[in-house]
Amino acid sequence: MYEIEIPSGVTVQVKGDTVVINGKLGSTSKHISTKFVDVSVSGSKLVIDGVKQKNLARKSALAATALNTQVSDSISGVQNGVSVKMKLLFAHFPASLEVKGRKLLLKNLFGEKVPREVSIVGSTKIEIKGPDVTISGVDKYEVGQTIANIRKGCYARGYDTRVFQDGLYVNTEE
Repeated sequence: MYEIEIPSGVTVQVKGDTVVINGKLGSTSKHISTKFVDVSVSGSKLVIDGVKQKNLARKSALAATALNTQVSDSISGVQNGVSVKMKLLFAHFPASLEVKGRKLLLKNLFGEKVPREVSIVGSTKIEIKGPDVTISGVDKYEVGQTIANIRKGCYARGYDTRVFQDGLYVNTEE
């Protein structure tokens, strides 16, 4: 059983099979596997408890631990935010970046005529200032998935990756 202290300025609601977390920077929601975990709000604490069925004990304990981590990260995210800085590096062709709607366009990467499109997940925001890119949001998992999409989009298909190291790389995490 886990008890997470809900800080002031953050509201947590359990609606069916989702936990909705609201804070000063925004809101996020997490899906609950109600087969394995019971979640409730009592006072200023969120209580996560595994189900009592003996045949589900191991999976229930793992699900409770995972949900505890996700909700703790989400509470921290809606209070402080999550920010990762990346840097655009190129040696062969002058690459550039552009945000269009919920897509990040990687232009002229490896000299390709058609820009590569990368999906931006959830409420993640991308700021571009020259070669520096800041990826920020309230959900650690959405920011991480956006970074994974960028890394996948920068992969040098058909090139020797020891030579062609152009792309976006993580510079610092905050």
